[in-house]
Amino acid sequence: MELKERMLRWRLILGQESEQTFSRMGVGPSAGEDGGPDGLPGLSEEQWLMDQALEAIYNPGSSGSLQAGGRGAGSGPSSPRISRWLGDVRTLFDKELVKVIQTDAMERCGLKQLIFEPELLENMEPDMNLAASILLLKEQIPKRSKDSVREFMKRIVEELNKLLEQDIRRAVTAAVNRRQHSPIPSASALDVSLTIRRGMKNYNPQLKTIVPEKYYFFDRTSSTASGRYTVILDVDQSGSMGESVIYASVISCILASMAAVKTRIVAFDTQVVDLTEKCEDPVDLLFGFQLGGGTDINQSVAYCGQFVENPPKTLFFLVSDLMENGNRAALLHRLRDMKESGVTVVCLLAIADGGKPYYDAQMAERVAAMGIPCFACSPQKLPELFECALKGRELTDFQKKNLV
Repeated sequence: MELKERMLRWRLILGQESEQTFSRMGVGPSAGEDGGPDGLPGLSEEQWLMDQALEAIYNPGSSGSLQAGGRGAGSGPSSPRISRWLGDVRTLFDKELVKVIQTDAMERCGLKQLIFEPELLENMEPDMNLAASILLLKEQIPKRSKDSVREFMKRIVEELNKLLEQDIRRAVTAAVNRRQHSPIPSASALDVSLTIRRGMKNYNPQLKTIVPEKYYFFDRTSSTASGRYTVILDVDQSGSMGESVIYASVISCILASMAAVKTRIVAFDTQVVDLTEKCEDPVDLLFGFQLGGGTDINQSVAYCGQFVENPPKTLFFLVSDLMENGNRAALLHRLRDMKESGVTVVCLLAIADGGKPYYDAQMAERVAAMGIPCFACSPQKLPELFECALKGRELTDFQKKNLV
């Protein structure tokens, strides 16, 4: 990167107050450069627009600031003005930078009260932090904005589905024993790979397709109550759990759509709510959570215990920051009993602030000391985690490789 380009980038980072310094260093009209609009030294029109967009949130004293009470802002920034600003930001910066900038705008300029404005949500880039804020404030959503909020959350769910669904389906299919075949035909149990492989000799050139002599079907007894895996997600809905709740909701809906596993999802704070019936729609499931309550993990683990019908084929995922306000000793005893009964127990620690783990370290150490994997991993690694757990593999190696 040339020196001039580097200096212009630093000029954008440091703002208008650095103009004189950069002019003295040879960037600007004094060095023979053409100024941008309003005479800003050395900036192209696009760079000038970037400068104005950044100035609006990172320089609260500027005339163009979005900050409520700033000069030119009156009693607060107007919705149309912010909508135009959001549109400019999405045009000028790449997707990842847009997420950072709009999050900073919410925090620095006091714009959270405006996130339920329909015209603003249409211009906002889907973002996990913003989605978590919406879930925290969902009781305050005005009637006129409910459709826009739901559409915004749907966009986030669709992005996560693209990221996770194919890998989770592959992982579960690879893990569940489907080698046995059955003479009973079933479209959903068709072994496509074996049918094609055995039917290759019957390829019809005129039809340009294989005409199998025989179709092969998987034995679906693994889908009976006694043979099917049960996956229980017990999800903490205290205030720090926003991002984890969103990932857990999407994953639960993916698993619930698969015949190979039976899925239950439970939410808890000081009360326990079974959300399994909402798994058909991940957005409905998300809005079933009530973020911000206290925490009684022990009570929730006790509730989930009733769904353990076949311990060796049960996976129990406790998704929590482990900041227990209930009976800690009882919780540890209950988790130990569940593990000793044959259940695969995994504690997934809270993910917050763009992927950083957030949890009670002392409680996590006590859970891990019982031989229960207790760690935070990136959402992209969750399909691999499910595959390892379903195959009964030791999770220690996975934990070491994928710690956040």
